[in-house]
Amino acid sequence: MRNVERLTSVKSELLDIFMSMEVVEHEQRSRTAAQRNLRARRGIELHEEFKRLSEDIAELPEDDEGMH
Repeated sequence: MRNVERLTSVKSELLDIFMSMEVVEHEQRSRTAAQRNLRARRGIELHEEFKRLSEDIAELPEDDEGMH
């Protein structure tokens, strides 16, 4: 009977270790995905900002006589 208890205890410890590893891996994947999404969103925002600036600059008058 003692061996059965010990075996059950070892199985329980192994399961706990495995579950902890799964949690850590899931958290890492979530952090990586969040970082990737943030970079993508920043890239899109930067692209849109450059696009707006290009359009705004294109609308400026060509002659710069008033600039002197």
